[in-house]
Amino acid sequence: MSVTYGSKRTVAGAHYGVRDWLVQRLTGIVIVLFTVCLLAQVIFSKGPIGYDLWAGIFAAQWMKFLTFSLIVSLAWHAWVGVRNVWMDYARPDGLRLLLQTFTIVWLVGCTGWALQVLWRL
Repeated sequence: MSVTYGSKRTVAGAHYGVRDWLVQRLTGIVIVLFTVCLLAQVIFSKGPIGYDLWAGIFAAQWMKFLTFSLIVSLAWHAWVGVRNVWMDYARPDGLRLLLQTFTIVWLVGCTGWALQVLWRL
């Protein structure tokens, strides 16, 4: 969709800049909150940091929920950022489509793998 203003300037785009900006901020907040929560768990834990501590942290259901939220937020955050890079710098439409498709497949695969690891604990 393009809109012409006057006779000299054409504005084109999908009009999702504000949505992308908001998604980046909200998913960034989720990532920061998860990081702070995880650091607090590690800092205030008793005993040596090892597999048992990590498995114990992620065994609780509330931590699994937070981790699930992190995984989804991280994938969405990465998609918005990488998609915008492809839209800005991959000029041929075919190349852009190929890169975006690869990015989606990669992110879905990584998200699925992360969820499998999370719920296996």
